[in-house]
Amino acid sequence: MANSNKPGKNTLEAEITNISKDGVWLLADDRELFMSYQDFPWFKDAPVGKILNVEQPSEGHFFWPDLDVDLTVDIIEHPERYPLKAS
Repeated sequence: MANSNKPGKNTLEAEITNISKDGVWLLADDRELFMSYQDFPWFKDAPVGKILNVEQPSEGHFFWPDLDVDLTVDIIEHPERYPLKAS
């Protein structure tokens, strides 16, 4: 019987599913999260390719290396708890 486990890095999947005039939709761990430009201004004028380049280094943690943006599910779901934003 073959072993289906392959050695190497275990990667988590995160994907941008939509970019609209109001914000960005992120799909991760079977849930879709919305990031408005009002709460997440780093995405508003960013090139699409930089927004699409998202990594999920650990569960519930997302990183956009081209934008140097680090977010968690809690920050995305409750931006009012994290009032500091980049200008």
